[in-house]
Amino acid sequence: MSEKQQVNDIDRSLYDFKDDESGGDFYRIEEGLTEEIVLQVSEEKKDPDWMRDFRLRCLDIYNRTPMVPWGPSIDGLDMGRIATYVRHKGEMKTDWEDVPEDIKNTFERLGIPQAERESLAGVGAQYDSELVYHNVREEVAAAGVVYTDLESALRGEFADMIREHFMHLVPPTDHKFAALHGAVWSGGSFVYVPRGVKVDIPLQSYFRLNAKGAGQFEHTLIIVDEGADLHFIEGCSAPKYNVANLHAGCVELYVKRGARLRYSTIENWSKNMYNLNTKRALIEEDGVMEWVSGSFGSAVSFLYPSTILKGNRSRMEYTGITFAGEGQNLDTGAKVVMQGQDTSCVISSKSISKSGGIGTYRSSVIIGKDAHRAKASISCDSLMLDSESRADTIPAMEILTDDADVGHEARIGRISDDAIFYLMSRGIAEADARAMIVSGFADSVSKELPLEYAVEMNNLIKLEMTGG
Repeated sequence: MSEKQQVNDIDRSLYDFKDDESGGDFYRIEEGLTEEIVLQVSEEKKDPDWMRDFRLRCLDIYNRTPMVPWGPSIDGLDMGRIATYVRHKGEMKTDWEDVPEDIKNTFERLGIPQAERESLAGVGAQYDSELVYHNVREEVAAAGVVYTDLESALRGEFADMIREHFMHLVPPTDHKFAALHGAVWSGGSFVYVPRGVKVDIPLQSYFRLNAKGAGQFEHTLIIVDEGADLHFIEGCSAPKYNVANLHAGCVELYVKRGARLRYSTIENWSKNMYNLNTKRALIEEDGVMEWVSGSFGSAVSFLYPSTILKGNRSRMEYTGITFAGEGQNLDTGAKVVMQGQDTSCVISSKSISKSGGIGTYRSSVIIGKDAHRAKASISCDSLMLDSESRADTIPAMEILTDDADVGHEARIGRISDDAIFYLMSRGIAEADARAMIVSGFADSVSKELPLEYAVEMNNLIKLEMTGG
């Protein structure tokens, strides 16, 4: 009798190496969250006065805000045991050869320098709480595109622009971990694409959390001016430890009139990670926002990229896939608020769960009373690969106008025996038939990514069939 066919868990061996912090090259703040720690982070960052005061206000909001009463349990997360700031003692570099050897080896193994050489317009690499490398191609910079670390922008010629936009889309009152982010944020990138400039090749930021029992709180701020076009890629990974780590970053995206932004994410956090990230975009008249999201790691995720379609004829597309394996409870989805007239959104979400993993799709679609002729299409497909796993769909819709066109479709199921039989009747082996079905299920996401990132995503899903 042949062995039962199965889909393997994601192979994270590529990402599960770690660097030793004990050699004296790292600075680590004490664990916990107090006013003294927040002021210490602010001093490390050389904050202007307004940012220091903002951090303290966020700490107060955090202490007064209750945990959300829904979603997966995060009882295993103890902020008293999380170090909110860890950095290598070297400065950020713009020449790859100047990056410290141990950190350079980490990113070389992750393929970042090669990706930069072959397919990217610029790269920012963050290690723990700080960017260690940032660079942008000369021809992109010559077009007026600004791509730099957020701290430099905060203290430089873009200081007023940062202050005008920073945590205005995601205010600290939004939820408890938005307030936490505002108090201890560190690292991240600032991007400004001038009016009418189209960046033909992507920019990328890669976030690596190496430290044990630490948090990463990077802030990404992107402004795409009128008629401009940008593709931004975000990658994340961390080695596995036996204590909790935390990721509570924040992404704020501003898409001006007639502009377009595609934001692609591949997240491969380790299974001791609590991923409590917040992403939000504001779209003006005739603007376009495209989200492509792959969530494959973490023990628990709360992740719902949200879009405000403010301008008339603005539109949004979200394409996402989640893989929940053993010990994972991933609560993901999307949110859209439609305010302008003739706005449209398409949300397509897929999840795969196995070995007792839990995949939950959670969405919110709000169509305002002035959003006449709004159109929304939402589809959610969940594939459970065994009887131990679970998939849930929790959609919410609030429609305040009579002339909206809204459709929602959700399907939850297992690999069909009929589909397997059909493919086998055409001469395809059972293992290959199962692999074809699961690969096809994920194809709508992988085809939206550049080739090298689609390959990475497929490696993360690890769609390899085993058996006799």
